[in-house]
Amino acid sequence: MTLSLLGAHTRGWRAVALALLGCAATASGATVRAGAGRVDITPSGPIWMSGYATRNHPSESVGQHLWARALAIDTGSRGRLVIVSTDLIGLPFEVSDQVAARARQQFGIERSHLWLNSSHTHTGPVIWPNLASMFVLPPGEEQKLKDYAALLVDNLVAAIGKAVAELAPAEVSFAFGQAGFAMNRREATPTGVKIGVNRQGPGDHEVPVLKVAGQDGKVRAILFAYACHNTTLTGEFYQITGDYAGFAEAELESSYPGSTALFVELCGGDQNPYPRSTLELAVQHGHEMAAEVGRVMKGKMQPLLGRLRTAYQIASLPFAPQERATYEADLQNPKASPAAKQRAQRMLQAIDSGHPVRETPYPVQAIRFGSALTVLALAGEVVVDYDLRAKREYQREHQPEHQRGHQREHQRDHAGEPLIVAGYSNAVMSYIPSERVLREGGYEAVDSMVYYGQPGPFAPGVEERVFSAVHAVMKQVGR
Repeated sequence: MTLSLLGAHTRGWRAVALALLGCAATASGATVRAGAGRVDITPSGPIWMSGYATRNHPSESVGQHLWARALAIDTGSRGRLVIVSTDLIGLPFEVSDQVAARARQQFGIERSHLWLNSSHTHTGPVIWPNLASMFVLPPGEEQKLKDYAALLVDNLVAAIGKAVAELAPAEVSFAFGQAGFAMNRREATPTGVKIGVNRQGPGDHEVPVLKVAGQDGKVRAILFAYACHNTTLTGEFYQITGDYAGFAEAELESSYPGSTALFVELCGGDQNPYPRSTLELAVQHGHEMAAEVGRVMKGKMQPLLGRLRTAYQIASLPFAPQERATYEADLQNPKASPAAKQRAQRMLQAIDSGHPVRETPYPVQAIRFGSALTVLALAGEVVVDYDLRAKREYQREHQPEHQRGHQREHQRDHAGEPLIVAGYSNAVMSYIPSERVLREGGYEAVDSMVYYGQPGPFAPGVEERVFSAVHAVMKQVGR
């Protein structure tokens, strides 16, 4: 190229050079900023606890504080993501929609750039109206729960604000570990599937770990995840805690002073921690998790690089048709549970008002960092079949896999792009059974719908409807 031609294109080349410098800066991590914040969301007094229908009075004490934690990651060019984790049973639309609207209004965070997740602890408060049919509440208790839910919206927005305010240059990296205490709980019996122990059932023991370090190398935030119910502590416990996830978060924050540790619940709808039912075991599982996260962080981790791409779509999942007579029979049946009677009353009211419940909205979200890592965030209590199928379809390059019995453990060679599949994200409206689980029946497919106040099981085809939305959002982020 001649000198005169170079002079004629000085501005153009300057723009190209600046763009290339920007790409190089992003690739080196220099333009990545991150910030973390947390807000105490422990109830101020005794409150009705969620997760077990056998409970018959409010919480008795606080064994561990509950937190809403937020992590903001800004890759430049409007590529800002905020992840919010909560030590709670799950967020209903009534909470998550308000948080999303205020995050957009106050911080300019688009809906696809906000990922809300709950640990699903069963020793936290009821989040009204999530699982409202599970309990017959004494006078005054419902208002306490409504007040807590309203305050929770404020607290989640405040946590987001703290994370955004703390944005600063950072290095973000990720890797994967393993933890072995999760086990499939769908036990086959001569009378059907029950909640028990299924050592041969499908599961995923992978522990994704994301580390955020400042320019001085100090750990500022840790995100870790696992596919397992937070149900080490069973229905006889009336002490507020975050279960194993809460103990792991606390241990990590103690081990890395000044850091914020966020637990993300993956597709653990049919996975329980084993052994369980003592406080000591909850602490033990939490310690095992924290130790594995610490081990991973001390090893080789891959930089989280590249342009942020997100997609968010709301699918519709229809329920199987139900007859009015079914609900009327529940009201008349002296052996029907209080939850069944409450569900029946709500369904009949909906029918009489001309708005029968026939389907539920279902959010599906994809988040992709360049070609380094993709997160698929699914709503509801998602069973592990969704995790395994998504990885089969989108992560073939990470095979070979080996199996220990029927427990699938992924051995990553990082030759391609890994995938994290989360459940309990953005809203929890019910269990989300795979087609196999729906066909087999049992708690996740049928019985739990009473407690969630849903009309009944999903219609056949639920898995394909979910994956239709999965395919759509994955395509939008380039997978």
